[in-house]
Amino acid sequence: MKPLHVMCALALALALAGCASKPQPPSWQPNARDALDGYTDAWLKGDTPAADAEFARARRETASTGRFDRVAQAELARCAVQVAALETDCPGYAAIAGEATPAQRAYAAYLEGRWQGLDAGLLPEQHRPVVASGTLAGVAAPLARLVAAGALLRAGRITPGDIGVAVETASEQGWRRPLLAWLGVQEKRAQAVGDAAAVEQIRKRVALVSGN
Repeated sequence: MKPLHVMCALALALALAGCASKPQPPSWQPNARDALDGYTDAWLKGDTPAADAEFARARRETASTGRFDRVAQAELARCAVQVAALETDCPGYAAIAGEATPAQRAYAAYLEGRWQGLDAGLLPEQHRPVVASGTLAGVAAPLARLVAAGALLRAGRITPGDIGVAVETASEQGWRRPLLAWLGVQEKRAQAVGDAAAVEQIRKRVALVSGN
């Protein structure tokens, strides 16, 4: 029988050999993912220059494949983050929308609030029930919840309760840009029903977030 340390060494060598035999993903994939994560974090916090630099890096990485669908996916990720803060201009995706996949076109329609005839089965899983229910119920991830709220607002289907959910979701995450946007929506709703006390409280929160 071989000594224990020899057996352990052989087991380790076999494990390492097994790991080495697994193909590594091409470098553009983790690079693009890291850049999109950096873009998302910077943009939600309100750091536009940093967000623009990170997205330019993500775009370069995906464009290096020569695949329109991969670039469209990156552009849709940017659109979704913008919709979470109620900014809806997505020229980067619009320029290549004709080359997008059916699932990508469905997601773009969802983000734009064009739900008539939308095949919800083509959407990312967490967004499928939003179309059927018209609520944020069941959307667990904070960013997905804000994206869904923005889509609901554009579709004209959001409720005052879900506006409050969007406000508190952004607040809990410390996401300055969407928080200010959703507080603005909440203020307009309070003004519409003549709730002066609510308007005053919302404006205090806006001033606090804005540093005024």
